[in-house]
Amino acid sequence: MTAQDWDERYRSSSAIWSGEPNPQLVSEVSPLPPGSALDVGSGEGADAMWLAERGWRVLAVDISRVALERSAGLAAKAGPEVAARIEWRQADVREWSPAAGAFDLVSAQFMQQPPEVRAPLFSRLAAAVAPGGTLLIVGHHPSDLATTVRRPRGAGVLYTAEDVTALLDPGLWDVLVAAARARSAVDPEGRTVTVTVHDTVVRAQRRA
Repeated sequence: MTAQDWDERYRSSSAIWSGEPNPQLVSEVSPLPPGSALDVGSGEGADAMWLAERGWRVLAVDISRVALERSAGLAAKAGPEVAARIEWRQADVREWSPAAGAFDLVSAQFMQQPPEVRAPLFSRLAAAVAPGGTLLIVGHHPSDLATTVRRPRGAGVLYTAEDVTALLDPGLWDVLVAAARARSAVDPEGRTVTVTVHDTVVRAQRRA
């Protein structure tokens, strides 16, 4: 999807996401001391605001200017201290390169891209992590295609933890979490049942 596609999608609704931070981010980052963070594909800003509320200084990057404007407005409502800790930047992360070694945390939540885009993207994100810092990548697991939950179905856009860890130099990284983590989701057809889906979760620490 292009920047225009995403802008149109955000304009189509007052909110397209839940407004809550991604649960795997909360689980994996809560124990970490705050520092500088890169939130990749920041959407409507829930992750960036959650981080800022906990003292992180956040660079939030998204392809959609509409999403970024909405996020900035929500952050302003959260208070001046939260808003001051977040920089909002428009960029297509499929082409954009963050500064090398600049962030104590790099978080990419549900960046579903085909392998030829995903591999160089995740490699650039890994290079942006400072020594001693954390890389957190969360995505939809391929097993979800066997459920009724709607998932992107382009070739190879769902990935496993092993797909991600294969991109990390074992001489530079300690992989602390590499899992397909189960959680419940409401059936999208409106049936009063839940289905089990799996998030690919990789948390790795760059060696100091």
